[in-house]
Amino acid sequence: MPWSIDSETGVLTDVLLCRPDHYRWIETNAIAVQTLGSGRRIDAQRLQGEFRQLEDALDQAGARRHYIEPEPHLPYQVYTRDSSQTTPWGPALTQLALPPRRGEIASILRFHGVHNGFWRYCSHGAIEGGDIHIVRPGLLLVGWSGIRTTREGAAQFARWFADEGWETKLHSFPEHFLHLDVLFCMAAPQLAVACVEVLGDDFADWLKTRGIRVIDATYREVMTMSCNLLALGGDRVVSPRHSARINAALRAEGIEVLDPELDFFAAGGGSVHCMTMPLAREPV
Repeated sequence: MPWSIDSETGVLTDVLLCRPDHYRWIETNAIAVQTLGSGRRIDAQRLQGEFRQLEDALDQAGARRHYIEPEPHLPYQVYTRDSSQTTPWGPALTQLALPPRRGEIASILRFHGVHNGFWRYCSHGAIEGGDIHIVRPGLLLVGWSGIRTTREGAAQFARWFADEGWETKLHSFPEHFLHLDVLFCMAAPQLAVACVEVLGDDFADWLKTRGIRVIDATYREVMTMSCNLLALGGDRVVSPRHSARINAALRAEGIEVLDPELDFFAAGGGSVHCMTMPLAREPV
């Protein structure tokens, strides 16, 4: 397989994106519902400008950008994290839960069909890429809320990794939080950003016993997508500019932070981690 990653923190070389040509907020999560209820409107010019800032950050990091084709009836295609997952053995096709997003799989099939297909096809329950975290070589974390990812879907995906000799962990969380990457993201090989208040002390202890320290995020920060960042490798991350406190904490840890404005995407319930599917990373 041409695409492979074995961690969330190796140097990112290739990434899959979708331009927000047809982006609009839809009622797929609590954050988007709150935004729609506020009467706020999208400024199309600013939206495109925010996306270009993300592209510029990826270019600055030396990552090659690849794209799926946006379709008018799929406004959340921009969140490419959910519809597939790159693994050490090639891409896996996930199983999207919500009917308004299931059509996104067609563009993923077209993209990966050109590049020799898939390692696995998820077929039990539902599982979305925002709940999958390849923490490091040999360690997989999969979250499930029962809505966007079900326990059955999480268990099937984890079993494939366990069969390859990996340690795996399933972790449940309230459906209010959409995906695990709203509450947890790796920033560097031994550093994560996470909301311990929601994920629990047992989860924090599990990370600690594996040598992973935590920058703790508040509920308010979670609900503005401030946990949702992309590790670039080499102690660099892309994190939204409005995540000011967390970005300052990352910099205090010696992490270089590239901080595009992503306010309109965050208001729809997704940010930089949601908007990127790593296709290839260097081994850590």
